[in-house]
Amino acid sequence: METPGRYEAAFPIPERMWRATDNVVVVRMSAFHGVVRLDGPVAGIMVAPYPWPSRTILVAIAFVTAGALFAAAFGFGVIHSLRRTGSSLALAGLAGVAGLQAVLESLRALVPYVYPVHGLRLVGIWVLTAVFAVLLLAYVVSRFWPQARRLLMALALAAVAMTWLAPGFDLKTAAALMVGLALSTVAAAVGVRRRLRGARLTLAYLAAFMAIGLLFPNWLVDLSYFLFAAGLVLPLLMAEVVRLGRDDQGREVALTRAAARPNCLTVASSRGVERVPLDDIVAVVGADDYVELRLTRGRKMLHAARLDRLEGELSEGFLRVHRSVIANLAHVRGFEREGGRGRLLMNEGAPLPISRNRLPAVRDVLDEP
Repeated sequence: METPGRYEAAFPIPERMWRATDNVVVVRMSAFHGVVRLDGPVAGIMVAPYPWPSRTILVAIAFVTAGALFAAAFGFGVIHSLRRTGSSLALAGLAGVAGLQAVLESLRALVPYVYPVHGLRLVGIWVLTAVFAVLLLAYVVSRFWPQARRLLMALALAAVAMTWLAPGFDLKTAAALMVGLALSTVAAAVGVRRRLRGARLTLAYLAAFMAIGLLFPNWLVDLSYFLFAAGLVLPLLMAEVVRLGRDDQGREVALTRAAARPNCLTVASSRGVERVPLDDIVAVVGADDYVELRLTRGRKMLHAARLDRLEGELSEGFLRVHRSVIANLAHVRGFEREGGRGRLLMNEGAPLPISRNRLPAVRDVLDEP
């Protein structure tokens, strides 16, 4: 039947009530019935000059950092949509969850929420930190020690889950973060041993942050964690943008050189530029902003082009048989009916669907001598 009070409350005491001798302050607290059960109430009583010192500077730092992290998450998301690389997806998630935690950490200074909400906020902070730790390891291990990816990821998931058993949410959160940092440091150290590019700088950065967390544990979750995350992903984002710019320049040069070779298709993919003979292409299948080239001997390639544009560039030996399929007629051995539609039988690979409105054109082409 109780009405929950605010998580933080200030009670100004008039100066006339202070005595020259000892002063006694009696605080009566009600029972706590929240969504998340805590081992003990979060109770801290401080007597200090009123009003309490402003937190504007800390909140401003947290929100500026959160904005930078959200911008980095958006940037890596765009890069992933263009290149489909696993590292860009991990970094986008890394920046996004760190930005969300910066907002949650600053919530108590902005919104006077009631005490039961605090338990949910603590759970949210731990969950975001756990996700950050796993994503950090996923990025570092895929870059410097991919052979141990499954083992380290399984170990990280188990260790991070075990941190829930630690007493107190501050300890849970710090332990989850330290698990990710420690395992990532091991992976980076293996990269240094193998003399991989960027491994030394990554190892130094991870080791420095672990040292800061151990020396100043009170600042680990509240502030230094966000600054560490921003300091990690922002330079990586700038390096990735520069690299993509160089790749695009190289791709343009290769495309220009290949323009005089009509018997080949210049394929632009995440690996670079490659010339593929038209005779080796069995079919072209649309996949959003990309197309999948199905080649002879069961090979497949992704090409950064739209199906409509390719239809005009390919030679007369190719025919659009479906809204998402172009077939190389040189590799066709026949077709069969399937209800009101049909399937194009290929010399190798799976049959290709034929849409109902394109079936007459396919039959006319195959009936030609």
